Amino acid sequence: MHMLSTALLALRSLSAGIWVIVALVVVSFVALSFSSRERTASLEMWMFSPEHLAMYDPVLEDREAADELDLHVSLMSIAALKSRMMSGFFGGLDTADLIEVERATVGQAFMGPVDAIGFRDLTSRLRDEGLLDTFNPPSLSPWSVDGRVFGLPHDVHPVMLAYRADLVEAAGIDLQQATTWQEFFALLQPVMTDADGDGKPDRYALSMWVTQQDNIELLLMQGGGALFAADGSPTVDSARNAALLAEIVSWCAGPNRVVTDVDEFSAAGHQDRINGVAIAYLCPDWMCSVWRMHVPQIGGKMKLMPLPAFEPGGRRTSVRGGTMLGFPRTSKNFDRAWEIAMLLYNSPEIARTLYKEVDIITPVQSLWSDPVYDEPDPFFMGQAKGRMFIELAPDVPVRTSSPYNQNAVLEFRDAAVNLLNWANTNGVDEPDALREQAQQLLHIAQKNVARQMARNVFTGVE
Repeated sequence: MHMLSTALLALRSLSAGIWVIVALVVVSFVALSFSSRERTASLEMWMFSPEHLAMYDPVLEDREAADELDLHVSLMSIAALKSRMMSGFFGGLDTADLIEVERATVGQAFMGPVDAIGFRDLTSRLRDEGLLDTFNPPSLSPWSVDGRVFGLPHDVHPVMLAYRADLVEAAGIDLQQATTWQEFFALLQPVMTDADGDGKPDRYALSMWVTQQDNIELLLMQGGGALFAADGSPTVDSARNAALLAEIVSWCAGPNRVVTDVDEFSAAGHQDRINGVAIAYLCPDWMCSVWRMHVPQIGGKMKLMPLPAFEPGGRRTSVRGGTMLGFPRTSKNFDRAWEIAMLLYNSPEIARTLYKEVDIITPVQSLWSDPVYDEPDPFFMGQAKGRMFIELAPDVPVRTSSPYNQNAVLEFRDAAVNLLNWANTNGVDEPDALREQAQQLLHIAQKNVARQMARNVFTGVE
């Protein structure tokens, strides 16, 4: 959900040793931006999300009143949290007893051998308490290294397709019948007309572009592509990745392209949504709350459906974003911190609030029976969207925890941009005709990722 600064992205390409030096320098300038409890507390928790803190506070305050819970919560920016966390892990400085951290930020913590990771290995504790099967299994993957779990999942973030049902149904189209992307684009051809005569469709089928790295990764994972193998070695130039890259770029290429770039968070992008510039959007659960807050004008005009698959019978969802709760090894209060984690991450009250306030479904499978997920949502024309997201949750793709994932995603995105430029220059817009060039570009991307990894003695690859 959150974007890192350009400077932080650049730091990902540095060696571990340089990163340590940078982090140690940065941490001396970091100041906490918010505190909800006194510094005298015996337990410390770091967070980046004010929305999460607002949900946790009532539960924590009730427990505090009941048994004198002694917890100090610090809310800080994503950049500050990462700097403090990594300085602690690499430099031996104090950290917190609990750290809630998002996926794009946590990768560097998984650098090096498993026994050097700054977070505590939770696998045995989860197994001993019968919790390994409590969480949605794929939702553990971003926080796992070599089969060991280092964080509790906060969410699932399955993805559906959200579309302007008012426009589609007025044209007599039943978009729910589209089970593949090919069928989806074919069904929407009648609404991709040029009424104003400017030579371009007034509406495009889908909001997606090759520069949207999060959506590019989302589609790659949906189609069964992967940037890393289970052992952490890069697989950027796999044949499957090349086929998917060619397919995705073909949607953007040529005079008959079927997608357009509607910005996800700007005022201009929200106005495009109101105007129906794109019919459909890639929609993780949390995106529903973004639209509800910023584009209420489309409320009552939207519907959701599973993503069309790349092939008949293929995966019809994906995943985007995510947050974990980790326990630094340096904490001397692990058992007490664990109690707080169970209070927050297994709470029916917090899970219900999480969905009602920001449309996020819990990864705790035993809580999926809550009737709150069956409530019709007027924004999506009465659909019970919570239940729809939950039905897709077990099928979200397994994800890598590689500290080099962001590097690989950026390389894949650059390959997509270069392939689109090549396609338009050469007048090629069919996937089969794009595949050889896609493969060549991914060979370059593979070498770049391998070169970045080789700078680290722990992850060096040939």
